Amino acid sequence: MQVTTIGVDLAKNVFQVHGITDDENVVFNKPLCRAQVLPFFTKLEPCLIGMESCSTAHHWARELTALGHNVRLIPPIYVKPYVKRGKSDAIDAEAICEAVTRPTMRFVAIKTVEQQSLLSLHRARDLLVRQRTQLINGLRGLVAEFGIYIPRGLARVIGFAEDIALGEVLDLPDIANEVIRNLSEQLMALHQRVRWYEERLKQVAKEDARVRLLRTIPGVGAVTASAIIASIGDGHQFRNGREFAAWLGLTPTNKSSGGKEKLGRITKMGDQYLRSLLVVGMTSLVRQTRSHPERASKWLTSLLERKPARLATVAMANKTARIVWAVLTRNAPYNPHMA
Repeated sequence: MQVTTIGVDLAKNVFQVHGITDDENVVFNKPLCRAQVLPFFTKLEPCLIGMESCSTAHHWARELTALGHNVRLIPPIYVKPYVKRGKSDAIDAEAICEAVTRPTMRFVAIKTVEQQSLLSLHRARDLLVRQRTQLINGLRGLVAEFGIYIPRGLARVIGFAEDIALGEVLDLPDIANEVIRNLSEQLMALHQRVRWYEERLKQVAKEDARVRLLRTIPGVGAVTASAIIASIGDGHQFRNGREFAAWLGLTPTNKSSGGKEKLGRITKMGDQYLRSLLVVGMTSLVRQTRSHPERASKWLTSLLERKPARLATVAMANKTARIVWAVLTRNAPYNPHMA
């Protein structure tokens, strides 16, 4: 029987494949070890393959696409409703096979190797920034136990750690001084690593024309622009700017019923990293607006007069996401009338 659709439940070593024919008869539902996956699909005629979008999905999607198959990646949250009952690899593969055939299903664009390479810079930088924050909080709490207060702010803590690493000795017992010195040296090393990733991202930003286009948008810097390019490419997988904003989780939750429209808080259902970068960028823009109101847009100024600053930054992030989509799809720099 000719297999037309296959659902693949990805794993590290043991994969589950569920195949059906055009009239939805089950041909197989069996496990494959990692070494058997590519030889198995090489023997099959080109067909539709569905997989959940996870950490290894883009690699396997590229491999199977090279064999001539039509591969579609599905967000795991959209596969869950098709799981009948229980939890097993066979049930999950069957659910994926069912979900990929739905006409209204939403899919994830397959990332290229270059996109994933750029994303690796962002993932590593984000990991080290979180570790640096954890270390800063630990250091500030430790020295506070001895009555030493380090003012808030990255520059203040780095300055304190630099003084300790250069030989400054606090009026504390030797054990405490040794612990604080070790933590300070570790913090300085982490900080230098973070700076390296930031410089590497700036270098990439100068080389990519699309990143340069996005940087023409107010509040969008090298880190945010390169992260967007690495995540969505040219943006054509979204029909409009609102779809991109919704994918980021920046649109209000829709709880409408009975003809009555009711919108709640933002969904926060999308890419948390990109969403946080956009909100941080807009927070910086709000600060600039307060410092230099003559440079600010009238829309943002009037919004700040009516709404709290945090609500305004999220609203600006929502609007900027739509502008980002417009800039990418039109391949043109930002202008104030773009929406």
